[in-house]
Amino acid sequence: MIHPRNIIIAPIITEKSSYQIGSNNTYTFKVSMNANKIEIKKAIEHVFAVKVLAVNTVRMMGKPKRLGRYNGKRPDWKKAIVTLREGDKIADFES
Repeated sequence: MIHPRNIIIAPIITEKSSYQIGSNNTYTFKVSMNANKIEIKKAIEHVFAVKVLAVNTVRMMGKPKRLGRYNGKRPDWKKAIVTLREGDKIADFES
């Protein structure tokens, strides 16, 4: 199994994700492309000491970019939307 700190790359804090925190008790993370839902659930529970009810994942495709005549693409990444048990919170997201 991958170390939990290597599965969770970064929290995603946007206007949409902060709205979901208040209404649905869900949090959004950028996670490793190789991690599955079970590994993500165990990593979140281990790192933040909360109970995870559900994990939804989305593979985000990198946007095409161009610099002059050179074409390129940003890397693909994976997003995990994690639903926590009622009453559990992650303090890093609260502001």
